[in-house]
Amino acid sequence: MAKITSDLNLYNTADRAVSKFVPLSPGKVGIYLCGATVQAPPHIGHIRSGVNFDILRRWLTAIGYDVTFVRNVTDIDDKILHKAVHEEIPWWAVAMKYERAFSDAYAALNVMPPTYEPRATGHITQMIQLMEKLIANGSAYAPGNGDVYLEVRKLKSYLTLSNQKLDDLQSAEDADLTYKKDPSDFALWKAAKPGDPSWPTPWGDGRPGWHLECSAMAHAYLGEAFDIHGGGLDLIFPHHENEIAQSESAGWKFANIWMHNAWVTTSGEKMSKSLGNSLQVMEILKKVRGIELRWYLGSAHYRSMLEFSFEALEESAVNFRRIEGFLQRAREILKKEIEPSISSEFTTAMNNDLAVPQALADISELVRIGNTAITDNDLAALAKSASEVRGALEILGCDPFDPVFADSNSSKVEILDGLISLALEQRNAARARKDFAASDEIRDSLTALGITIEDTPTGSRWTVN
Repeated sequence: MAKITSDLNLYNTADRAVSKFVPLSPGKVGIYLCGATVQAPPHIGHIRSGVNFDILRRWLTAIGYDVTFVRNVTDIDDKILHKAVHEEIPWWAVAMKYERAFSDAYAALNVMPPTYEPRATGHITQMIQLMEKLIANGSAYAPGNGDVYLEVRKLKSYLTLSNQKLDDLQSAEDADLTYKKDPSDFALWKAAKPGDPSWPTPWGDGRPGWHLECSAMAHAYLGEAFDIHGGGLDLIFPHHENEIAQSESAGWKFANIWMHNAWVTTSGEKMSKSLGNSLQVMEILKKVRGIELRWYLGSAHYRSMLEFSFEALEESAVNFRRIEGFLQRAREILKKEIEPSISSEFTTAMNNDLAVPQALADISELVRIGNTAITDNDLAALAKSASEVRGALEILGCDPFDPVFADSNSSKVEILDGLISLALEQRNAARARKDFAASDEIRDSLTALGITIEDTPTGSRWTVN
């Protein structure tokens, strides 16, 4: 696809406004996305973040940027340790098991692998170096029990991302204040407990606090300042606030723009593990294809809540199949591969803070124009429309001709095509002998199965509704 020159505007959570995107280094973009805490199989609420920021990455690449995309793996955490006890396997086996589950889910939905995917346990050295820096400049303290805390009241900018006041926050009822100078101070490092994994530090054996990991890894791969930090809306506080606190205390500018995707909800509530296994990615993929689930998860604006239902998912899948069917018919009529391009309307939508719903409206209009071109036998108009539809789908990660999707479904498609072709041959034979009752019965049977038959001057074609 040709490079596109355009102006991109993005919403910055820190500013609470949409403004023109200006990279820190011309032509280059560094992105850090908070990845999975690998303690359970991913549900679609987890994977929405991957899809949303994959669309951002694809668009930045399409408009000419060299993108470095970092997505971490939190492979040491209280939840992982708890799951290890429950499953009666080592904590590292839990982390590796579910990291693979996340990788499989990302791949099934065509989320591109990150440029770098660091694990927390592989960056203990960088975390220790960061704590040494924070203790040396007076921002953090080690009370002597193996813990290390950040002293948040020394920070004037603390909580500006979430727009809260420190004195309005309530400390957890079970917070251990024995070693803290202030209830609001948070742990950079946690002293080792009997039986838990630990690493040696100058202040005692222990393991990292959740927030410390991301500051250390973002700095290691993207430097003291980078363009975009992403994550789910639920990470703004405390995770991202504490990342900012410890990074700025170290003298790092850290992220220039903060972007947050909204939740997938059910009955108006945030999706969570408590909803059971039915909403795990691999379970849903038993009902729809990966390309259809990705289309659904990416269809809402990334900052809008996505209310999940199986009815909405199926409706979305049907709509996508119509677009897919159009591209397949266009390739068949044009007798050549469709080269992707981007329409000006799609460009305008994506440059407006990734306005995917507006982009989908453009795709729908392009399909309408293309279908009219088929009726009018206007091959030039059909080629242009199909090219722009495919280009848009490529950016959204839903190109049906992408080998990622085509290879995984090729055998099923071949079998289905063979069976339907056989039915069409029988229907054509019935029509030839003027047995229109049998012809209509075959057509109605296929319609009942969700197959639409289109009779054209060049023969009968079928599409899935």
